[in-house]
Amino acid sequence: MRRLKVFTSLVKDSLDITTQGSKKYHVWMAFLTFVMLVGMYCYSVQLEFGLSATGMTDRVSWGLYISNFTFLVGVAAAAVMLVMPTYVLKDIDFKQAVLIGEGLAVAALIMCLAFVVADMGGPSVLWHMIPGIGVFNFPNSMLTWDVIVLNGYLFLNISIPFYILFRRYQGKTPNPKIYVPGAILSVFWAVAIHLVTAFLYQGLQARPFWNNALLGPRFLASAFAAGPALIILVLAIIRTFTEFTIEDKTIKKIGMIVAVAAQINLIMLVSELFKEFYAPTHHSESAYYLFFGLQGKTALLPWIWTAIPLNILATVILTFGKLRNNFNVLYFACFILFVAIWIEKGFGLIVPGFIPGPYGKIAEYTPTGIEIGVTLGIWALGAFIFTILAKTAIKIETGKLQFKKK
Repeated sequence: MRRLKVFTSLVKDSLDITTQGSKKYHVWMAFLTFVMLVGMYCYSVQLEFGLSATGMTDRVSWGLYISNFTFLVGVAAAAVMLVMPTYVLKDIDFKQAVLIGEGLAVAALIMCLAFVVADMGGPSVLWHMIPGIGVFNFPNSMLTWDVIVLNGYLFLNISIPFYILFRRYQGKTPNPKIYVPGAILSVFWAVAIHLVTAFLYQGLQARPFWNNALLGPRFLASAFAAGPALIILVLAIIRTFTEFTIEDKTIKKIGMIVAVAAQINLIMLVSELFKEFYAPTHHSESAYYLFFGLQGKTALLPWIWTAIPLNILATVILTFGKLRNNFNVLYFACFILFVAIWIEKGFGLIVPGFIPGPYGKIAEYTPTGIEIGVTLGIWALGAFIFTILAKTAIKIETGKLQFKKK
């Protein structure tokens, strides 16, 4: 009964906190709300006209939605790069940032699920994914494995921070025996969510572009580069606009993680390019379409030839300690690396897998305004959720939000 009372008080206090703030905070939340409303309108159009309102066809059946889904799975998994040093290795330098990283993982996972719903056409078909009710087809279908690991990881990233914050809200010290086992489990689970997503693509024999043994490891490398890069940018904003203290050494250590992951990701990219172009076969046509165009079709060339130079530039900057330790340069490198991996892991991975088709036909894909509107709305939803979570967590962590006994 007492816990329910404390929980009710926490919810009320959180609502008070998240509805108050500076003018910049209200402008930010109003902007996100506007973008979400635009996304809802675009989604209503999709519900009315079906997936024909998108640029997807029976030739290219995965587009902007699944591209973002794949990328965001990596962003969610990247929280493990803060969880493991903090809870497993007892590195106190990461302790300030770990709750922020887990909040980012929660927002990313919610966006992942939203993109899946959007790609399925509408929520009315979701019952197919419910075990015991729909046609779940477990364990034969890799998609069902993906559903399980994503929802399991979402539960871990909600329950662990909630327990810690709930205890601190009451002025008590969290018991490591309760949350550390879950934190250790989340380390392995984070790797699983990205590997299972990679296996989902690798298991499609008719798509040779994805039949690559490096796909799973490269998913992890790109995730551990783009995710912490985003975390650095978020921490920079938090320590600029809030009272929450993030020490320089914390950001520098995360920057080192980004640098190593970016280097590994680049090495794997070179390995893939060598495999595709040194001794090309008819299975290399998707890669040729992506990098050089095929039969006069060049829709993806501007995307990939923007991503590759940005990827190389960011990796070079992050490799040199003097550049990486200059925070303005670090923030720039993290931003362009995040954009590069979003392009490369999105359009550069998903769309070419369908081109050319099994009979050699080339049907190019370009997202429609409806798809772009829904996508921006989901990203705004993620930013909105993260802002609320972070604002509440920061107030509790700084001791400004605590349970008041009556």
